[in-house]
Amino acid sequence: MNTEHVIIIGSGPAGWAAATYLARAQLNPLVFAGEKSGGQLMLTTEIENYPGFPQGILGPQLMADMRKQAERFGARVKDLNVERVDFSHKPFRITAGGEEYQAQAVLMTTGAESVWLNVPGEDKFVGRGVSTCAVCDAAFFKGKKTFVIGGGDSAMEDTLALTKFADSVTVVHRRDSFRASKIMQERVLKHPKVNVIWNSGVKEIKGDSKVTSIVLVDMNAKKEQELPADGVFVAIGHKPATDFVKNAIELDEKGFIVTRFVLEQKSLDLATKAVKDGMVPYLTMTSVDGVFAAGDVVDFKYKQAITAAGYGTMAALDIEKWLEESKDQS
Repeated sequence: MNTEHVIIIGSGPAGWAAATYLARAQLNPLVFAGEKSGGQLMLTTEIENYPGFPQGILGPQLMADMRKQAERFGARVKDLNVERVDFSHKPFRITAGGEEYQAQAVLMTTGAESVWLNVPGEDKFVGRGVSTCAVCDAAFFKGKKTFVIGGGDSAMEDTLALTKFADSVTVVHRRDSFRASKIMQERVLKHPKVNVIWNSGVKEIKGDSKVTSIVLVDMNAKKEQELPADGVFVAIGHKPATDFVKNAIELDEKGFIVTRFVLEQKSLDLATKAVKDGMVPYLTMTSVDGVFAAGDVVDFKYKQAITAAGYGTMAALDIEKWLEESKDQS
């Protein structure tokens, strides 16, 4: 069995960016893109805020182009889901499609999935009025009636992003108080464009070619109301795709992979000291030496395509340097 220099698990902006850099470094990466490659951008229509595309670009097209670019430089891609990993010893072992592969280094870019409401109409109108990223899509709703579903910081951030464009923003929350930080709550509740419907959930999202209304149900009175809507933003959380590695590397309480930036660099002072001492702080490395992570599987805050691509680039450079140092020490 041949041992790969590096195996990338997952696609999306982080995976493709890393694959391009590693391929150009002559490391011939093997990418397990998954049966549904491309990540969350495959559910996105037009992207207007990714640098280099002044007229915008469709999410699936961006992912297809990034994949072609990685393959152009020699990245090999298998559209298989990884079933098991063994990081307990080197070389690392990866099982995908019923076959076992070995690698000196592994990069996790499996991303995170938005938690959905699972109500009628939600799937049908994704990209046509239903979204999970107001920062990405708010500009498409200028002068429109929008709804944000959720009560945490993400919901508050989405609400404030929409107020810059939408005519109105209604926050729908299942409880009688938000879970978000106090300062975020205050900003939302004081905003003149924002209305809140408490103790309510979504029963259905309706429309024809796009969203036209939303059906809400009062959690206490069980009464329903249908309200006109142009956009529905689901902001009830993200779930990282890490179930298959939960016993192999350290995860935080929400299931995101913990990298050395979190493990060791509690402040930037430690990273600065490491550089001064001639040490390389591999900030994208996980709790296992030689296993790295990048993109939304790590990032619980920014969750943007461009930050994921940047994170993937960081990981690729870390891996290249780590492999060089490992070779020198062997």
